[in-house]
Amino acid sequence: MTDTGRSPGRRGLIRAGLGAVGAALAGCAADAGPVRPLRLATGPRGGPYNAFGQALARAAAEAGPLELVPVDTAASVDNLRRLDEGSADLALATADVAEDAVLGREPFPRPVAVTALARVYVNHTHLVVPAAGPVHAVADLAGRAVAAGAAGSGAQVVAGRVLRAAGLTGAAAAGAGPAPADVRLMGLAESVAALRTGAVAAFFWSGGVPTPALTELARELPLRFLPLDGHVGPLRERHGPVYTAVALPAGAYGLTAPVGTVGVGNYLLARDTVPADAASALLRVVFDRWRDLLREVTAGARLEPRFAISTGRVPLHPGAAAHYRSVYG
Repeated sequence: MTDTGRSPGRRGLIRAGLGAVGAALAGCAADAGPVRPLRLATGPRGGPYNAFGQALARAAAEAGPLELVPVDTAASVDNLRRLDEGSADLALATADVAEDAVLGREPFPRPVAVTALARVYVNHTHLVVPAAGPVHAVADLAGRAVAAGAAGSGAQVVAGRVLRAAGLTGAAAAGAGPAPADVRLMGLAESVAALRTGAVAAFFWSGGVPTPALTELARELPLRFLPLDGHVGPLRERHGPVYTAVALPAGAYGLTAPVGTVGVGNYLLARDTVPADAASALLRVVFDRWRDLLREVTAGARLEPRFAISTGRVPLHPGAAAHYRSVYG
C-alpha cells in the first residue's frame, strides 16, 4: 500500500491528537486511579506477532499513558479464543481466522464478539522445499511429510486449506486420488530444523517478507519456494476475499524472480469492552510509529487509513471508527 500520510499536516495532526488523547486519559487516570493495563495476545516468542506486540507495547509506553502487556500465545486461533473468554483485551490474528471467529465457523463453535482496530500488514504464504528435492508443485506433496504450521496458528489454517483444495487432505484424499500428505503441526523453528534434516519434505509459513529465519536457512540450504497463486481463486470462492494474490519479491531469500502466492491480512483486534478513548489512543500510536512497528515483521510495507479500515466481516471497534472519522474524515 502507498503511504498517503507523509505530509507535515497529517503527521502533525497525528502527534497533536496523540497528545490530546493522552492528556485526556491522564486526567481520567488522576481521577479514577491508574489506567488498567491492556493484555495483548501476540504469538510464540521469536515470531513476528510477538515482535510486533513487544514493539507496540514499547511505543505505547513511550507515548503514555497506555500500558500494554504482551502475552505469548500460539497465535491466531488461540488469540481469538482468549479474546472470547476475556483473558486478553487485544490480539493479533490473520484475517481468515478472525472472520471465522466472527461468523462462528470451525474451529469456533459459535460467533465470537470481536472488533477490529486496524488491518496492519499482509502475510505472504511460503511453501518451502529444498531446491534439489523432488517437490516442484503442491501435488508433489502427496504421501510426503509436510510441516503445516503450529497448532492454533494462522499458518495452520491457510496450509490446511491449500492442501484440502489440492485434494491432499480430508475427504478428497480418502478416495481413489493421490495419497494424502503426512501433515505435521510444527512452528517455524521446528519446521526449519525438520527441513534441514530431511524429516519433512516441505513446510508452510505465513508471515512477512523477508522472514529472518528463512533468510538464514536460504544461506545454508538452497531453497525452492513453490508458487501458490493458482490457489487464490479457489480459496476466495470457498472462504471469501480474505485471500489475495501477492508475490514473494525477487531478491528475497535469493530469489531471482517473483513467486506468486497467497496473501492474507493481519488484524489488530480488541474486545468491545476496551474503552473507546483507549482504542483511539492506541491507533494514534500505531499510525505515528508504523514504520518502526512494521520494520519488526515485514520489509517495505506501509500503513494508511484506507488499508487499515479494510477489515471485511470483522466490524471496527466504535473507538476505531470514531478515530478514523475524526482524524481522516
